[in-house]
Amino acid sequence: MSFLPKLHDINTFIFDVDGVLTDGSVYILENGSQLRKMNTRDGFAIKYAIEQGYKVIIITGGKSQGVVKRLKGLGVKEIYSGIHDKLEVLMELVDIYGLDLGKTLYMGDDMPDYEGMRVVHLATCPDNAAHEIREISQYISPFKGGEGCVRDVVEKVLRVQGKWIKKKVVDVQSPK
Repeated sequence: MSFLPKLHDINTFIFDVDGVLTDGSVYILENGSQLRKMNTRDGFAIKYAIEQGYKVIIITGGKSQGVVKRLKGLGVKEIYSGIHDKLEVLMELVDIYGLDLGKTLYMGDDMPDYEGMRVVHLATCPDNAAHEIREISQYISPFKGGEGCVRDVVEKVLRVQGKWIKKKVVDVQSPK
């Protein structure tokens, strides 16, 4: 697995929403509202990574305020929604915040993510990503979008860096 050494350098995660944090489906209600489903294990991993000092950035073409509210609730501060040119936003983050692309993992699933994924240290995607995205990804998660692919990459990075949750051993004595 040639991508493993790259995990040591990661301090920033960039995620798309539709097709990565969701399964890509949009449920349309009669009133025109749109619903998306997110995986709670992905959410836990994002929140835990932020608590461990990692930067998590969301760049999405979608404009769902429900998605933004969910991500803010997990502690994500950098959420860019309604974005058509994701590479432009990424380069602005480099200029404004000094984002180090050499320490950045980007997980995308479709063509709007393509150019941004090509400039980061580690490009990753869910198992069901578009063919072109799979071709440029150094790691393809065995999990589909919305089904744990985000948890997969976050956990891998944190485990390699020794920051994933350590099991607590509890000495439980049976009553006599």
